[in-house]
Amino acid sequence: MFKQIPNLDLLNASGANTIGSLIGIEFTAIGNDYLCAKMPVDHRTHQPYGILHGGASVVLAETLGSVAGNLSVDATTHHCVGLEINANHLRSVKQGWVYGKATAFHIGRTTQVWEIRITDEKDNLVCISRLTLAVIKKV
Repeated sequence: MFKQIPNLDLLNASGANTIGSLIGIEFTAIGNDYLCAKMPVDHRTHQPYGILHGGASVVLAETLGSVAGNLSVDATTHHCVGLEINANHLRSVKQGWVYGKATAFHIGRTTQVWEIRITDEKDNLVCISRLTLAVIKKV
């Protein structure tokens, strides 16, 4: 499904100086129809009560879905931008890592819908998110 599958080092380098790099998001795996990343649960991603901030989970989800969406289009003619994201936060995490995996629900000509599942180190579901992207023709 992906039009291009970059090497993970290049994919991680492309996120330099973005919010993802500031909070420690690192792409870890890519297949023909999925993209995975991990994010630390530490002072950068905590909310005031010492647990993973829901907004940090949303940043991980949107990063995964947006990058995956853009890998699914011809980058010479189109790009994808977020239209809507939702997230259900199901379990708290105090420390360690969380892992996200983006998979497509729908890859259309003008829209895409991605599911992003975020789990903890014991593979417990922490957050489930759905991201809708607009596919825009470059001018």
